[in-house]
Amino acid sequence: MTITVIPRHPALGAEVCGVDMRRPMDAAVRQAVVDAWTEHLVLVFPDQRVSDQEHVAFTRHFGEPEVFHQTSLSLRSDRVKEIFLVSNVDENDRLMTPAEPSQKQLSSARQWHTDSSYRPMPSVGSLLHGIEISRTGGITQFINMYEVYDDLPESLRRQVEGRRARHDFGMLHRITGAPAPTKAEQAAMPAVWHPMVRRHPVSGRKSLYISSIYNDAIEGLDEKASIRLVEELSEFAAQPHYMYRHVWEPHDVLMWDNRCTVHAVTPHDPTERRVMHRTTIVGSEPVMAG
Repeated sequence: MTITVIPRHPALGAEVCGVDMRRPMDAAVRQAVVDAWTEHLVLVFPDQRVSDQEHVAFTRHFGEPEVFHQTSLSLRSDRVKEIFLVSNVDENDRLMTPAEPSQKQLSSARQWHTDSSYRPMPSVGSLLHGIEISRTGGITQFINMYEVYDDLPESLRRQVEGRRARHDFGMLHRITGAPAPTKAEQAAMPAVWHPMVRRHPVSGRKSLYISSIYNDAIEGLDEKASIRLVEELSEFAAQPHYMYRHVWEPHDVLMWDNRCTVHAVTPHDPTERRVMHRTTIVGSEPVMAG
């Protein structure tokens, strides 16, 4: 089996042809995918009509799939525990309203973030399967944080070099109005501090490492200054030349690197079904300061 990699944007994003996620993957193809991922940061595998079990099995080629720690909002699949439900349709095929707790929490995905940054060893990457896609929005946008870091104005660079930001899962309920984590969930995932500039363990490149839905504090700054700095950095990053915008087709699977990208989804009509299943690759090492 050979693969073809077609770039989709100068900064990041490429389509990978020739991979069938339902079939075994040999070492050469796996390495070709890893090389493409390292270069392009976001990979698109079109027309992958995989089951959740096949989705998880494919993820295991690149690391251990995460099991989401929060159980109180039914965002973790009851059928395949490694699947995170980025959906407005529950596992009983019921369309949910924006006012329901799970949908409130998922609304945070409209802000720039990187998955599982609130863990002591944040995730390596994520794979998202578009089972039922939206046509009224729901575009997933990605930013190349290598290039953002390289281009930071000196005034911003001085504020992030050598500093850490706090990543707190509990911030989600404060910004969305979703229920607070239970005491058990809080104990399982206390807030952590990570460098704001990190070095990628594979590429060796430096990137800006922020996650606006989880960052609630920055070393040496008060709360208002911390929030203002994250907003300013996010605004600088959200320039089109750093960004790939993925318009979904049914059964696209996207694979992205959480160590050097952030992403956000555009709003869509909440009466339109959107069923997306995600796996997240467990991190294997602490964040390395840049």
